[in-house]
Amino acid sequence: MANLLVSDRASEGFAHRYVRVDGQKIHCATMGEGKPVLLIPGWPQTWYAWRYVMVALAQNGFQAIAVDPIGTGFSTRPEDGYDTGSVARLLHQLMTALGHTRYGVAGHDVGMWVGYALASDYPDAVERIALTEAVIPGLAPAPQIFVPPSDNIFLWHFMFNQVLDLPEFLTSGREKEYLGFMFDKWSHRRDRVAADVYAAAYGTPGGIRAGFSYYRAIPETIRQNQVRASRPLAMPVLAIGAEHATVDAPMQTMRRHASNLRGEIVRDCGHFIMEECPDDFIAQVVPFFLEGAA
Repeated sequence: MANLLVSDRASEGFAHRYVRVDGQKIHCATMGEGKPVLLIPGWPQTWYAWRYVMVALAQNGFQAIAVDPIGTGFSTRPEDGYDTGSVARLLHQLMTALGHTRYGVAGHDVGMWVGYALASDYPDAVERIALTEAVIPGLAPAPQIFVPPSDNIFLWHFMFNQVLDLPEFLTSGREKEYLGFMFDKWSHRRDRVAADVYAAAYGTPGGIRAGFSYYRAIPETIRQNQVRASRPLAMPVLAIGAEHATVDAPMQTMRRHASNLRGEIVRDCGHFIMEECPDDFIAQVVPFFLEGAA
């Protein structure tokens, strides 16, 4: 059973809502009226990564709903439940609580993992989905250990973040420095990324631990995705990569797992695509969702 905890409150043009779902408090920011689009951020970001996309969606007749999945931003940080099936279930219940039985989805990074699970597990609810800047555990080949440094800069954290206890010990009190390394190395247009906002969110009690929990749940996510792989997504899927990050990897990851797939690469852009190149990203995503609204 889900229930709304507080009334909407406006901040910088966004309305903030807190919804109780299966005992977890989920925060989301909304903007606009019309067909709903759920926006799922990745690690180490929060709902705020979608701020430019939200404005564009609202201006084009959509209701943009940017969520803090459990463990991130203003949402609660439980001890477990970070596999993508569990997170997808909570987000579907969130949308139901907000009054939406059919909706679009966009997911970035770990949000791409969750978005895929959501579309696969609730195909009658997800009308179309845009996925960006990730490969999906269980669908893509596992990363190799011995790779060139230029490739390892995007891979090393997969193993580090899964180790128990040590990552928290090494990063305690230095969350800003640890996450700053990610923003420095994974971005191409570093000045456009709101790194201080995200460092503050993950630097609060339980924040960095919850972020690591998504990676520690990878074995269960892989198990689930091996089952999901037997049923390709039937709804329209848009896979977007960035020239200086995943390139065409999102498209290649989804090639055998979506029957209605298209792909794009945003040039001169790094991993944090919604912030680094918002105009180019919006030029792909908004028309994609407008097709479904026509």
